Amino acid sequence: MGLGITGRAVAEALLARGHEVVAFDDRPSSSVDDWANSSGVVVTQPGPGELQAALASADVAVPAPGLPDSHAFFAEADAAGVDIISEFDLAGEWDQRPCVAVTGTDGKTTVVNLIDRMLNASGVSSAMVGNTDTPWVRAIDDPTTDVFVVEASSFRLAHSRRFAPQVALWLNFGPDHLDAHHSLDAYEAAKASIFAHVPAEGLVIANRDDTVVARHSEAVVHASVETFGLDDRGPHGVRDGQLIVAGQPLVAIADLVRALPHDIANALAAAAASLAIGATRQGCADALRAFQGLEHRVEFVLEHQGVRWFNDSKATTPHASEAGLSGFDSVVLLAGGRNKGLSFDGLAAQSERLRHVVAMGESADLIVDVFAELAPTSTAASMVEAIDQAAAAAQPGDVVLLSPACASFDWYRNYAARGEDFKRLVRERFEVNR
Repeated sequence: MGLGITGRAVAEALLARGHEVVAFDDRPSSSVDDWANSSGVVVTQPGPGELQAALASADVAVPAPGLPDSHAFFAEADAAGVDIISEFDLAGEWDQRPCVAVTGTDGKTTVVNLIDRMLNASGVSSAMVGNTDTPWVRAIDDPTTDVFVVEASSFRLAHSRRFAPQVALWLNFGPDHLDAHHSLDAYEAAKASIFAHVPAEGLVIANRDDTVVARHSEAVVHASVETFGLDDRGPHGVRDGQLIVAGQPLVAIADLVRALPHDIANALAAAAASLAIGATRQGCADALRAFQGLEHRVEFVLEHQGVRWFNDSKATTPHASEAGLSGFDSVVLLAGGRNKGLSFDGLAAQSERLRHVVAMGESADLIVDVFAELAPTSTAASMVEAIDQAAAAAQPGDVVLLSPACASFDWYRNYAARGEDFKRLVRERFEVNR
């Protein structure tokens, strides 16, 4: 059910292994129609009784990642007594090469990229799969890969039944995706399931500074558990200006290009997981020293008259914006967009860092209400206006941070388009006028 990139790859992989595939999509696009014609799969829009009839004769049912819990597919599959499985379940059944899986509300993509770089710097061939451009069921066709690095979103974990990574890493937890999961408890349970089937010889790695993650890791009894954090209480932490990994200094924090608090946590997590799956200490250290971060994640844009401008458009939740904000002392914050129904209380608790808040988009009024008694605020009707207001409010030594805490869909097609527009406008404003 659902024929995006992953759904189509799953259908092709099943067909290649001799299975019969019945495919449904709520809104088949022209690319889906083209794919159906070339693959020979009949794609149906589920009407009254059609989905029910198909499930009645199915052996298993595979939902597309991101299919909301409220979709009729799940109720109909339960009523038919059909097992629901995920792409992860299929890939793990078809291929036994080791994998490390990474989940968390924030930082998954960064940590997956770091692990991949650490492994490759160690001479280990790896492939990034899962919530990436490459479906896992397609990546297993490459015999040269030694290790799969799996970005495990809650959407994929929620419907996995026997996914058993050799190393399971949980970075953090905060409210998100309540538009797709029945409740916050359901979202938490999906994240926690990453630990459920780790084999006895495997390893669970957890953030001890996150109370939710720590609580779930403390309940693990079927596999070894290691923790990381911004102190020196566990095997992976910080001491005397050094990243300590497996109890030994790995790299000086001063040698890192990215060294905000969340960057350090991500570095520790990635190194701990990489060492457990085959990387060398030298490979981990080399990758960390070279890593300059990913686009749209507290990405430095430019400095003008003592003010530094950063693009953190990927921060589509308050939890993510809190992480970005925590690395700076005096900030002009650009926030707002399409709210996911999440609370801004945690972000408001960092108001002592705020010089000014520019509220944007559909949630501008909500942003103003949250910060009205905590920091000076203004509202902007466009990104140009938001940048103008931020420039007027910022003083030398300040940071201007686009960290919206909201989705982009009121003004932009995705967070990347929002970030690109912000960077372009900032550069045009200041680089042209130098």
